[in-house]
Formats: sequence, structure tokens, C-alpha cells
Amino acid sequence: MTAARIEARGWGWRHGGRLAWAVDGLDLVVEPGERVLLLGASGSGKSTLLAALAGVLGDDQGEARGELLIDGRRPAPGRAGFVLQDPESQVILPRVADDVAFGPENLGVPIEEIRRRVPAALAEVGLAVPGDASATALSGGQKQRLALAGVLAMAPGLVLLDEPTANLDPEGVEEVRDAVARGVAASGATLVVVEHRVATWQDAVDRVVVLGREGVLADGPSRAVLAAHGPALAAAGVWVPGLSPVVPVPAAPGEGLIRAEGLVVGRGRPVARIGDLGLDGGRLTAVVGPNGAGKTTLGLTLGGLLPPVSGRVGPTAALAAGLRGEPERWRSRDLLTRIAVVFQSPQHQFLTGTVREELGVGLRALKVPEARRRARVDDLLDRLGLAPLAEANPFTLSGGQQRRLSVGSALAAAPRLVVLDEPTFGQDATTWAALVRLLADVVADGTGVLAVTHDPLLAAAAHRVVPVGRAAEVSA
Repeated sequence: MTAARIEARGWGWRHGGRLAWAVDGLDLVVEPGERVLLLGASGSGKSTLLAALAGVLGDDQGEARGELLIDGRRPAPGRAGFVLQDPESQVILPRVADDVAFGPENLGVPIEEIRRRVPAALAEVGLAVPGDASATALSGGQKQRLALAGVLAMAPGLVLLDEPTANLDPEGVEEVRDAVARGVAASGATLVVVEHRVATWQDAVDRVVVLGREGVLADGPSRAVLAAHGPALAAAGVWVPGLSPVVPVPAAPGEGLIRAEGLVVGRGRPVARIGDLGLDGGRLTAVVGPNGAGKTTLGLTLGGLLPPVSGRVGPTAALAAGLRGEPERWRSRDLLTRIAVVFQSPQHQFLTGTVREELGVGLRALKVPEARRRARVDDLLDRLGLAPLAEANPFTLSGGQQRRLSVGSALAAAPRLVVLDEPTFGQDATTWAALVRLLADVVADGTGVLAVTHDPLLAAAAHRVVPVGRAAEVSA
């Protein structure tokens, strides 16, 4: 397939039910074979533009104006390879090899060529699992690699990537970036990648385009754009190398909450041997390690959602407050004020039709009076930068906005312990700082926070780092 050309002429898109345009007045040309890094603040419309180019924004989903063209025609499904922000939504078939083969099969690629492409794509993205392995059993980071492999196997003329390295370990970030570079170099495809962190991609692209709500804010070679506009871009929330925010998280007096002894975690079979571990209030603990090492499994086990494979996870008297048994045996209502868990995929936890209602779910279950509930929700809306979206459907938010909403919903009922899986993914520098300040405040109030993370800045702010897998070499 030949490389694609993109042209936008005064293009804009407004999601159904919204007053504000997600993108508006966009004028942009991307020539065939160009490699473009698309930057912008969280909610600036980057993911919306990619979805439009992929042809997955239907007329029944919102309103468009202006023109958006690929090779002179309106975008249509199948003309571009698209890796979504949430890789789980792209797992289609149960076996890894079948999932990678799905795209080429639908394009009518001959079977012998598919057999060649599938292992080559898996090798390019560094997904070292058997072809008959379960696709649904992969970790979040491994699913990102699987989705990328499926796109590369299609050999499209346009490759669209939405935060492709958000949930990957540092080694995986480099592997996937290099795999993308190799894949598009070999095929000659046009590349548009959305990523918040500039340093990862600036040497792998030809051009940086900074998107604002009303069009392009800056456009040109990455180093030239950063040299000319670096401080202004940082002030607008772009992750500019050397200008990253720093938010201290002071420790506070707090009681012991969870004690684990001889802990081995897994899902039916052992995945990681942890040993003895304690979680205390007034502390931020970061769990770090490579993809697939068992970090998420550890978080879910400490959060009471998975039983240990062996060993024991027990609440202290301060956390149990009259309840008996291990946390995995407690009722959901009992967990509300004791342990809150935020999953890696925010959509898996949304229960209501508006952002405001979502933040108030736990408070309503606890029968908090309406005035107090509204005050708490309004405060979270303001602090998380979601006030303009209070009546929006959670499923229409950007990935970064969904993440902030899921964290806010967990914190609303003031639990004693919060377990967060990748709490800062999809954030620009401004929303990252706001989110970490919110975590710092709950820690100051004596809450314990456990964060499973690949974010080095968040890990650096933690009071303790728990390494899992190869990261055991890291000091704890």
C-alpha cells in the first residue's frame, strides 16, 4: 500500500451532546511518508483527530465541519492502521497469532504472506510469547505490543498511534518506538503518533505538530519547535524535555493498614514472589517493574480483589475496624471507606452517564447528605480539571480525562488505602501535576497510596519503591 497524504481544511469535530468543539479550525497537511509527532494538552483533540483519520467517527456520534481528507477522500475504516489508547479494546481473537492475523485476513492478504507477517510483526514489537498464547491473559503493556503488531502486519499506508508507550516499562518504550520506526521505514508508511512525552519520539520523527482547541499552535522539526516555543509549550502542558514539573509528596503520620507475609501472587499460577510487605497510611508506595512481571496482580491482591497464591494478606485492626477475614472476603460497601482500587483501563469502572454522577457513586452508596456530596464532587471536578465536562458521558472523554475521573471517583469516599494502576498515564504536564498534588493531599490526610507505575517521576516522589521481576535490582 502506498504512503498516505493527509489534508485538513478548517476541520472541526464536536462530540454529540457537547457544546464545545473537541477540535476546530484545523489546517494541516502531512505529506506521504512523513513521520509526525502530535502534541498538545490533555483534551486538545489529539485522540479525536486520530479517530477521525481512522474513519471511526460516524455522523451519528457528533458534528463535523470543514474537510478532512486522506489521499483526497474522506477517511474510511480500513484505510489506516490504528492503535487505540486502550489496547484491550483491540483484542479481538483469543490466540495471539490469530489476533495479529485478523487485520491482514480482512484485507485479503494471501495466507502464505500472513504466515510470514505474523511472527515478523511479533518480533518487531518484542512480544516474546507463543503464537497460541492467550491474548486476553496478557498484561496491559503486552496488549499494547499485540495491538501494534496487528497494525504492522497490515502494512497500511497510514499508521496512527495513540499513546502507544503509555503503559510500557522503559525498556519496552524503546523497543516499541524502534519497532515503529523500523516498520514505517520498511513500508514507507505515513506515521502520526500521539504521545505526551516528547523525549521518547523527538528523534524518531521528522516533524512535531502541537495541537490546540482552535488549530495548530506550532509546527516544524522537533528541536526547532522546542527551541522556539519550549517554555510556552511547557506552560500549556506539553512535556518538554528539561521542563518537567516536580510535585513533592511529604510523608504524614499514619497507621499500618495491610500486612503481607510470604506473599506469592498470581492468577491460578504463581506470577511473582513478593515475600513480606507492609502498607501504611501517610505513605506513597510505588510498584515498579517490567511488563508482565506481576505488578497489576500484586496491586489487585493487596486491594482485596484477588486471593494470594500462597502466603497471607491481612488487614490491620486500624483498617478492618470491626470486620473479620481478609479484604477479598469483604463486601463492596465495606471496601468503600477502607480500600479503593483503580484499574488500568478506566472504562472498566464507569457506572453512570455523567462525570458528576460518576464522582458521586461511592458517596451515594454511603448515603452522604446531598449538600456534602455536591461540595465534595465540585471540589474534585475543579481540582481534576473536569468541571467543564461535569455533564459529559464518561465514555466520551479523552483517555487522560478518563484516567483522572477514575482516580477522583476512587478518592471521593476518602478510603484509608488507595490502589492505583498506572494513575498518571495519558496526562499532560499540567494535569499530571494536579493529579499528583491531589494524591499528596490524601497522603497528608493519612491515607495510604499504592501506585503501580512506569512513570519515573511518580516513582521518584514515592516514599518506598517495591520492585517486581527484573526491577528487583532497584533498591526498595
